[in-house]
Amino acid sequence: MSLRYLTAGETHGPQLTAIIEGLPSNLQLDFEELNFQLHRRQKGYGRGRRMQIEKDTAQIVGGVRHGRTTGAPVALVVANNDWKHWTSVMNIEPIEGGDEAKRRVHRPRPGHADLNGGLKYDLKDLRNVLERSSARETAARVAVGAMARQLLAAFGIKVAGQVIRIGEIEAPPNRLPAEELARLTEASSVRVVDKETEARMEAYIDQIKADGDSIGGIVECVVEGVPVGLGSHVQWDRKLDSRIAGAVVSINAFKGCEVGIGFEAGILRGSQVHDPILYSEERGYHRASNNAGGFEGGMTTGEPIVVRGVMKPIPTLYKPLASVDIDTREPFTAQVERSDSCAVPAASVVMEHVVAWEVAKAFLEKFGGDSMEEIRRNYDSYLEQVRSY
Repeated sequence: MSLRYLTAGETHGPQLTAIIEGLPSNLQLDFEELNFQLHRRQKGYGRGRRMQIEKDTAQIVGGVRHGRTTGAPVALVVANNDWKHWTSVMNIEPIEGGDEAKRRVHRPRPGHADLNGGLKYDLKDLRNVLERSSARETAARVAVGAMARQLLAAFGIKVAGQVIRIGEIEAPPNRLPAEELARLTEASSVRVVDKETEARMEAYIDQIKADGDSIGGIVECVVEGVPVGLGSHVQWDRKLDSRIAGAVVSINAFKGCEVGIGFEAGILRGSQVHDPILYSEERGYHRASNNAGGFEGGMTTGEPIVVRGVMKPIPTLYKPLASVDIDTREPFTAQVERSDSCAVPAASVVMEHVVAWEVAKAFLEKFGGDSMEEIRRNYDSYLEQVRSY
């Protein structure tokens, strides 16, 4: 069975819910690690007041018994602590006047889903759009990705991420091992390795916030220990790099994705781009470089997966742009909702987890079985096939 999930819930509703189908039985779960990943999403310089309210933890309400998956669908719940302040506004029962009318959104924000969603679903209160299109939904996706991450870790596959750029400030390049990268960036307020860059980024974000503006950036995810051959060249929708790219762009406010050296490949010559193939008894077939970011022909090469995503600035501005009131159709400044001046460090964590999910999905497609033991047998057999090739 293919690995898949669905999420439900609104940003100011009682909870976010996710259901995961396709996890094998007997995956030993680390609940502290699961909640640690949710905590990481809430950190980062430039976050707004919402992160002081929410203390995200995932409650597993199905599919796990005595610390192990059973093979049944896994159900996760992440409670919204802010729900207590929104119970009348977000109540599922009909309500008249009061907070419901006061909190109605009728001035769409440029750059958000407000107007498009209102037009598409014929909704006159744009809160019905923004509540679901909010990046709060990524808490559920991080919880889901954290489960996938534990599956990958059981087979020695490690995931890490870092911020490459925030606005005009770019971090010095590095190619650190995933474990060291994770350790260093976790100690940084903006998820960079270089402390001087961290200080410059913090000052830059402060200035953006003082200007009533917001700023985006570029983040990178690295996946190490991936075997050769995940994904396939035989159909467009089986190419793993394209599936990862689609997942990255599905993250709220992400506008682009590149693999390996990405768009730089359009500037350089072929002799500067392609990765020479080597062979040794110790490593088997491997590459002299990794400009391809771990992919050729839609399949993993065995080198680390390297993926970058670009996040646009948050659409909600404290000095709002021009908009149109949908009630009067007259020009007006856009409505202001509580928001962040910069969410790039948090977005780096979200990207780690959507990439981990896609890699785990491809991993199970390749080595699929109903239990961890069956997958382990399939995996070990394949590695022996590759070693003796």
